Amino acid sequence: MKHFVGLDISVKETAVCVVDETGRICREVKVVSHPDDIIAVLKDSTWNVERVGLEAGPLSQWLFEGLARAGLPVICIETRHVKAFLKAQPNKTDRNDARGIAQMMRVNLFRPVHIKTLTSQKRRVLLTARKILQEKAIAIENDIRGLLRNFGLKVGAVGTAKFEDRIRELVECMPDLEQIMEPLLAARRKLREEFAHLHRQVLAIARGDATCRRLMTVPGVGSIVALA
Repeated sequence: MKHFVGLDISVKETAVCVVDETGRICREVKVVSHPDDIIAVLKDSTWNVERVGLEAGPLSQWLFEGLARAGLPVICIETRHVKAFLKAQPNKTDRNDARGIAQMMRVNLFRPVHIKTLTSQKRRVLLTARKILQEKAIAIENDIRGLLRNFGLKVGAVGTAKFEDRIRELVECMPDLEQIMEPLLAARRKLREEFAHLHRQVLAIARGDATCRRLMTVPGVGSIVALA
């Protein structure tokens, strides 16, 4: 007999529900939200697992990767379909949600979501981290401009490389302001250094990837857009 599994995932625990072809609940359990703990339940020789369903969410890519690597027929399903299906549940609990997802797997009523490869996920994290550092550095620069403007000191149009020199030039005759600006400049400098480090990684990956190199032959498409 075939079995179908529903996983309702939260940060700490995952509710697991196993049903058979008739819809009868065969097992319900809560385990730690980690691939190894879920695999330990589903690899039981008692179950002839046909499909394992989990809802798309923050942990879904990581869990999907682990379960798929273990040879389980895991499917990540579209969130809106899950919500629509589970509206019929009288009480919304982790246990009931896992039951509902298991029934979705049994009756084949779901829309699968594409899960990116581990390499693609890592590249997305790299691009996101690079953007965060860039945005924080720009935010500090704008804050410095705003603080100095209160004293009639205008930074004006200045490039990234000469920004720190320009600030020091403006406050050199005001020691108290110079002491205040120093920590901000140090923080901005560190952010720019780390941003440059991640940017070099992006350039190296783009240069070493045939698809990225081909995309960059399009006018206006650089390493960032190609890698994204």
